[in-house]
Amino acid sequence: MAKSASAKDIFPYGDADEPVPHGGDLSAARRQFPTAPEPFIDLSTGINPNPYPLPRLPANLFARLPDAGAVAGLAAVAAKAYGAPTAAHVVPAPGTQILLPLVAALLRPGRAAVLSPTYGEHARAAALAGHNVTQVRSLDGVGNADLVIVTNPNSPDGRLLEKIVLLDLARDLARRGGMLVVDEAFMDVAADAASLAGETSRAGLVVLRSFGKFFGLAGLRLGFALAEPRAAGRLAARLGPWAVSGPAVAVGVKALADRAWIERTRRRLAKAAQRLDAILAAGGLDIVGGTALFRLARTPRAADLFDHLGRAGIFVRRFAEQDSWLRFGLPANAAQWRRLQGAMTMFRRRPRG
Repeated sequence: MAKSASAKDIFPYGDADEPVPHGGDLSAARRQFPTAPEPFIDLSTGINPNPYPLPRLPANLFARLPDAGAVAGLAAVAAKAYGAPTAAHVVPAPGTQILLPLVAALLRPGRAAVLSPTYGEHARAAALAGHNVTQVRSLDGVGNADLVIVTNPNSPDGRLLEKIVLLDLARDLARRGGMLVVDEAFMDVAADAASLAGETSRAGLVVLRSFGKFFGLAGLRLGFALAEPRAAGRLAARLGPWAVSGPAVAVGVKALADRAWIERTRRRLAKAAQRLDAILAAGGLDIVGGTALFRLARTPRAADLFDHLGRAGIFVRRFAEQDSWLRFGLPANAAQWRRLQGAMTMFRRRPRG
């Protein structure tokens, strides 16, 4: 069923001109918990805490404008890594965030449906592109929307929709001149067969892939839009020249081609997520869902646990619209795992009330 499209519902923290608060704001955490021990452990994001090892980069990458041939090479490597038909289907960008309103603007302003709850910027970006945005709880609620936006796997609950369902929806939208946008920011830790990247020769389908989350290099600002070549060309034109920095191009080429590191990291993250589940379950939390990069847990004591962890120097993600939810990213090392385990044990032993 469609949820009311009031501004308060779509933008619970403000209006479309204001960015939505997200995880990763350690400055805010330190203001909220000024006496917490350092270093703060940031578990509020879904970013791999053990990033890809940066290669040694020549100094001229920082001194020159990005080379067009190198950017084309990055598109080719990304096409192979993600399974896109060709490099012409790939648009490198300085992170997927900047692509959201540009992708939404590929369609004339109309009706947009965002499968929610999900990443809050999707609704805001569609509104910035002029669409009348509705949040829906299932695909049955998209109705006659011109633009449908789905995060797959979803954040924060890890919901993964079947490929055939999304392809049927894309086909229906394309017949009506509409478009399906599938944000696959966390697809790197899902089965390759679940991705729609290989289907992007279809009209009316755009797939977004994030580089920074799985490779743990969010600050590099690199992401990709995958679409049929005409739509890809329109997006590239709107980004303009030199959109991706030379260092980001060089790191992206190396990392996306490193299949051995990618496979090792998938296995390591899966084991880490299982370890996190055990800690959370032992603390009395119900595991609602997630991916190998984060876990969503539920407890009626969520507010108390958030405060307890914050005072212990551990920052997790809260949700204003779901006050019993907390999302946990993965600790980076043995010391962080011990601190989380200890804090959860102390919380479990605390008297209620």
